[in-house]
Amino acid sequence: MIKKNQEEYYTAIQNCNNAGNSTEFIEFMLKMINDTIDEMNNSKEMKDKSMLLLSENEQKVLECINKNVIIGAKEIIEQIELSDSTVRRILRKLLQDKKIETTESHYKSPNKKYKLTE
Repeated sequence: MIKKNQEEYYTAIQNCNNAGNSTEFIEFMLKMINDTIDEMNNSKEMKDKSMLLLSENEQKVLECINKNVIIGAKEIIEQIELSDSTVRRILRKLLQDKKIETTESHYKSPNKKYKLTE
């Protein structure tokens, strides 16, 4: 990341030498760290690795949602043949982890459907 921003890196160092403090350099480095984390989080490889951290049932639910684009809990239960309580527990976890989102603004809506987050 620093190599891609090498000119800005050296400018920050020079400005800090001239000013007699390291504020600009620290801000630059924090920005580089933040940009690197954002880049990693958005990479396909990282998303693939995050799937490995999910249980087999969680992966089944995500795959079902992905296949159907927008789907309700009852349809998920029918398609992947897991118990109602298991699917609903997984949906709550996936919502909390921001892997999925609902189509309804009220979380207790009976018409609530689920879709993958963007």
